[in-house]
Amino acid sequence: MTIYWLSLAAAILTSLGGQVLLKAGAIGEGGFVTQLFRPATMIGLVAYGGAAFLYIIALRKIPMSVALPCTAASYVAVAIIGHFMFGESLSTQKVAAIGLICGGVLMLAMA
Repeated sequence: MTIYWLSLAAAILTSLGGQVLLKAGAIGEGGFVTQLFRPATMIGLVAYGGAAFLYIIALRKIPMSVALPCTAASYVAVAIIGHFMFGESLSTQKVAAIGLICGGVLMLAMA
């Protein structure tokens, strides 16, 4: 059973990396086609594909009602990374929302 939880964790981390790379690829001059063919964007898309494969493995033994909410952990990480890497705002409301997400994921994990 551990391999499935490790696969879920790897899927979450890989998806998170893909999101960061897509954001990095979105920054800069040029239009959509230029953005699409930036190395960061292309690697980010590949990371998303890899995350999907890892998620499929996790779903073999982890109930979807547990696995999908666990992916919400990436929302927390993305908000923090966005703030520190890309200068995005992290307001009191966002911090409160992050707290609610964390609480919900913990409740589901213990259910």
